[in-house]
Amino acid sequence: MGLSAIGLGRQLLTGPFKQYPTIKQAISKSQAGDTVLVFAGTYKEGNIIIDKPIYFKGTGDPVIDGELKYEVLSVKSPNVTIEGFTIRNSGHGSLDDPGGIKVYASNNVIIQNNKIENNFFGIYIQYSKHCLIRNNYIISNATDEQLIGNGIHCWKSDSLQITSNEIQGHRDGIYFEFVTNSGIFLNHSKNNIRYGLHFMFSNNDSYVLNTFTGNGAGVAVMFTKNVKMFHNVFEQNWGDAAYGLLLKEISDSQIAGNKFISNTSGIYMEGTNRIIVTKNSFHQNGWGMRIQASCMDNIITKNNFTANTFDITTNGTLVLNNFDGNYWDKYEGYDLNKDKKGDVPYHPISLFSVIVEMNPPAMLLYRSIIVSLLDKSEKLIPSLTPDLFRDNTPLMRAIEL
Repeated sequence: MGLSAIGLGRQLLTGPFKQYPTIKQAISKSQAGDTVLVFAGTYKEGNIIIDKPIYFKGTGDPVIDGELKYEVLSVKSPNVTIEGFTIRNSGHGSLDDPGGIKVYASNNVIIQNNKIENNFFGIYIQYSKHCLIRNNYIISNATDEQLIGNGIHCWKSDSLQITSNEIQGHRDGIYFEFVTNSGIFLNHSKNNIRYGLHFMFSNNDSYVLNTFTGNGAGVAVMFTKNVKMFHNVFEQNWGDAAYGLLLKEISDSQIAGNKFISNTSGIYMEGTNRIIVTKNSFHQNGWGMRIQASCMDNIITKNNFTANTFDITTNGTLVLNNFDGNYWDKYEGYDLNKDKKGDVPYHPISLFSVIVEMNPPAMLLYRSIIVSLLDKSEKLIPSLTPDLFRDNTPLMRAIEL
C-alpha cells in the first residue's frame, strides 16, 4: 500500500491565534507533502475539501462541526492522511449521501484515530484503492434505518483495510458493495440497526477477529464468492429475523474458528454452495444452523454444537450437504471401540424443529410434554425428519477451539 508522505513538507499551524485561523485558509496555502496541524477548538466552516496530498493532523482533539447542514470533510486527492479529530453533525440526505469523511476516487488515503459522531454516513469510500481506515470511534444514536447511513460505507473500491474500529448506532456498521481484495480485521461493530457487517457483490475479501454484538443481525454476506470468515465472535443478535451470520447466494467460501453465541440463528444459509464450515462453536443459540433446501455441496465438520434450542433445521427433505465429524451435546450414542467417534449416526434434526420451521407459532409448545414425546417417538421410528440428514461419525468430546 502506498501511503501518504507525512512530515516531508512545511507545517501550517491552524487555530485561534495561530498562523492560519481557519482550516480552509491553511489548506488553500498548503502544498503537496505539507502538514496542516489543527489545534484545539471547534471549527464550523461548512464543507471542507482536501484536494492536495497533505497530512491533516489534529492536536488537542479539535472538533469539526457540520452543523447538520454539510458534508464535513471531502477528500479529493490521493495520499491524504486524516488523524486526531472529532468530526460531527454532517448533513442528512439520501440523494448525495453526505458523510463525516467522504473519499472521492482517491487512492492511498489513511483515516485513523478519529471520533466520528452523529453523521449520516460516518466514513464513506468510493472508487478508491489502497485506503486504510484504522482505530476510529464511529457512533450515531439513530433509531430508524431509513434516517441514517452506514458507519463505514465502501462502494466500488479495491484493496481496502478496515482495522480496529468501533462502530455503533448506524444502519450497517460496515458495508461493502462491489469491493474486492479487501480485509476487515479486529473491529467491534455493535448495536447497529440492521447489520454489523454487510457484503453485497464483493468477492475475494476476508474478515477476521471481529466482534458483532447486539445488531439487528450480525453479518450478512450476499451474492458474493471467495470470502474468508475466520475467528470472529457473533453474539446477542436477537430478533424475529436476526442471525449471527446470514449467507445468501454465496459460494466457494470458508467459515472457520468463529464463535456463535446467543443469537436467534447462529448461521442461516440460503442458496449457498461449496462452503466449508469448520472448527466453529455454536452455543446457546435458538438455532445453531438453519440450512435451506437450496443449499448444496457444503461441508459442515469439526464444529461444537452446545446448549442450542435446535442444533440444525431445514425446510426440505433432500440432503445435499455433508455433516460428518461434529460434536453434538444432545448425542446419546456410545463408543465401544474407543475411537472417540460415536458408533451410531446422529440425526441433528428433531421432529419439533421441522414442525416449527413449517409453523413458527408452534414454538409456543416448546418444553411441553407432548413435544418431548414427539421427539422421542421420532427417534425410534423416523417419519418426518430426513433420514439421510445425519452425522455418520459424531464426536464423543467437544473439540478444543
